[in-house]
Amino acid sequence: MIGSAVVPVVLLALMLGLALGSFANVLIYRVPAGLSIVSPPSACPACGARIKARHNVPVAGWLVLRGRCASCGDAISPRYPIVEALVGALFVLVVIVAGPSVEALLLCGLVYFGVVLSAIDLETRRLPDPLTGAFAIYVAGVIVLGAATSGEWGDVLRALGGAGILGVLYLGAFLAYPKGMGFGDVKLAPSLGALLGWFGWPALVVGGFAAFLWGAIVGVGAMVAARRGRGVAIPFGPWMFVGAVTGVVAGAPVAAWYLDIIGIDLS
Repeated sequence: MIGSAVVPVVLLALMLGLALGSFANVLIYRVPAGLSIVSPPSACPACGARIKARHNVPVAGWLVLRGRCASCGDAISPRYPIVEALVGALFVLVVIVAGPSVEALLLCGLVYFGVVLSAIDLETRRLPDPLTGAFAIYVAGVIVLGAATSGEWGDVLRALGGAGILGVLYLGAFLAYPKGMGFGDVKLAPSLGALLGWFGWPALVVGGFAAFLWGAIVGVGAMVAARRGRGVAIPFGPWMFVGAVTGVVAGAPVAAWYLDIIGIDLS
């Protein structure tokens, strides 16, 4: 049960997540198209009518309109409320698990950019530089903020090590097999490496490996579904984020389990 003192924080996380989820839809639509994210105001892509403020409320606006434009009646993609609800739910989950902390800030950034970049990658097979750059700046800023408030500057060095390790790993994979990986993945890797490194070496190792494991599982599944032995291309960005979440959540227990299997006791 959530304590009464936590309820306001959870509600704040939900409202912030829904609002940022609405902005995530703007990023998903406009950034790959090279459009401004601040102007013009949101409008129906079919008729161009400006969306009224009361219809632009996350999730509720789409439900009130029953998924159709108020002006022309054209269908509005269900992706909009799904993204809004997903970001809101993930922010709430992060706050319940991590509380108001630097860890929560990092994880909220991870899931937010994960949703945005994964949606774009799945649709366009691209990871736009402005968004991977914004993610890098966000991760670096939160890590430095955490070190400045805690005095644990060793965390920054470990994060830099994680950024370098994952960056070199992905660059090597790209150079070895450029058809199997986009350069956007290479640009994303150092940010994820820094985040995972900040959470610890087990998170980095497990998170880095898990991305390839999840990607392989999905790739095999896609080939089976398409009844093709090879040649089924899948975007890798989403699985990099899923791998990072796996590393944060399961890095320590998985690493301890593996070390126990091979007979190494670090206690």
